[in-house]
This record gives sequence, C-alpha cells and structure tokens, in this order.
Amino acid sequence: MKLPTTKKESFYFGLIMCFGMVLVMTLYNLYLNGMIGKLTFYEGLKEFFSAFIIALILDLFLVGPNAKKLALKLTTNTNSKIYTILTISTFMVIGMALFMSVFGLVTMILHSGYNTNIILLDYLSVFGKNLIMALPLQILVMGPLVRFIFIKYIKPKRMNLV
Repeated sequence: MKLPTTKKESFYFGLIMCFGMVLVMTLYNLYLNGMIGKLTFYEGLKEFFSAFIIALILDLFLVGPNAKKLALKLTTNTNSKIYTILTISTFMVIGMALFMSVFGLVTMILHSGYNTNIILLDYLSVFGKNLIMALPLQILVMGPLVRFIFIKYIKPKRMNLV
C-alpha cells in the first residue's frame, strides 16, 4: 500500500477523498432532509461546494493533522499498515463528522427548521446519522477507491534500478 509521503501527495489524496466523501454525504443529507427534488441543481451545487471547501480546510489544517498524530501514536507498536490506515480513517471520520455536522445542522435548519427545538438534540441526531453513514463509506468504499486512484494516477512510480 503506497500512502502519500510528500505534502503535495497528501494534498492530492485529501482533495480526492474530500471530494468523494462530501459528494456522497451531501446527497445523503439532502435525502434525509427531504430536499432532493426541492432544491434546484444550482442550489445543490452551491451547497456541495460550500461543504467541500469547509471539509477541505478542516482536513488540511485541523482534523487531518490531529487525527494522523493521534492514530500514529496509538499504532506505534504495530508493523501493520492496515491498522494504521484504519485508525487514521476512523479518527478522520469522527473528527469530520463532529465538525461537518454543524454545517449539516445549519443547512437542515435553513431548509426544514428545527426538529426538536433543542439544538443539542438536533446536533446529536445529525452527528449520529452522519457517523453511521460516513464510517462505513470511508472504510469500505471511499478509502479503497481513493487509494486505488492515488496509486494508479497520482503516486509516481519509482523505477527500480538494478
């Protein structure tokens, strides 16, 4: 498994991962809020790009670095890259779900109002629904797909000099 080793590779990897995760999660949240078919294509696109920019900033500067630091500390005694990858992925999803659920809550309130009139309960509901979708999406679909794209098209193939 070839993972990003430079800042440039990490940026491309994060860009692809954010794009895929935000695309699916935006559609999921629009579906949950009953907004598919009610928003215009332009409004949906605007919502996607707003979420994408916020998620990319969080990934690059807050959640990503901290999730990687914590995961690497917890997996220092293992030689298995899969444990490290799964730990990073899990911490990334939890961190991103915590922050992006605020975005989801705001858009939910704008589109359909409060659900319970208790903002903490609404937030916890949005967070739980996002976490339930995002964790398997990340580990089973996007993680392997983005790694495949990264290895196939982004990561430079080094020539073996014999």
